[in-house]
Amino acid sequence: MGTQMTEMLKGTLEGIVLSILAERPAYGYEITAELRERGFTDIAEGTIYALLIRIETKKLVAVDKVPSAKGPPRKVFTLNDAGRAQLKDFWSTWNQLVSRIENLPHNSKGR
Repeated sequence: MGTQMTEMLKGTLEGIVLSILAERPAYGYEITAELRERGFTDIAEGTIYALLIRIETKKLVAVDKVPSAKGPPRKVFTLNDAGRAQLKDFWSTWNQLVSRIENLPHNSKGR
C-alpha cells in the first residue's frame, strides 16, 4: 500500500471499523479478517487492536468477554448508541468530503 493510501486510512479507519461493527458484533481478529476480505490487506493487526482500545475508551462500543476454546476470553465489541451516532456523523462528513473532492479537476495537469 502506498504512503498516500496509508495516510488517508489513518483518518478513516475508525469509521471503517464502526461500519463493520454496525453489521454485527465481533472480536479483534474477526474485524481484521473482515477488513482483509474487503480489500484492506495491508492494515496491521496491531493497528486494529489499538483502534479498538480507543473506541472502547471513547465509549462507542459495548464490550463483552466471551470464553474461548483457545486461550483467554475474547473481547467482543458491539456498537452502542454513541457508536451509531459517531458512525452516522462519519458517513455525513465522508459524503461531504467526497462531494467536494469530486468537484476538483481529476487530471494530473490541473485546469
